[in-house]
Amino acid sequence: MSRDPHPRSPIPARPELPAPADAGTPSETPLLSVHAAVVFLAAVIISLVMGGLMFLHDKSVPAAVAAGLVAAGGSVPVLHKLIG
Repeated sequence: MSRDPHPRSPIPARPELPAPADAGTPSETPLLSVHAAVVFLAAVIISLVMGGLMFLHDKSVPAAVAAGLVAAGGSVPVLHKLIG
């Protein structure tokens, strides 16, 4: 009766770690959808351009701010329909 000098161990050499219960699912939902982020970003760019152009035309900061706000407010619904 010969004995094996290296008996096989029932424990694997590299044990696998258990996967988390929610593997593959995000832990929390995003604040904004990609669509909403693109619409708002485009509205900000449009408002900055319009505000800058108004400032260059009138040299009035309040008029430039008002023009930028009006441009942003008017562009959000239009961009929502165009991009969506």
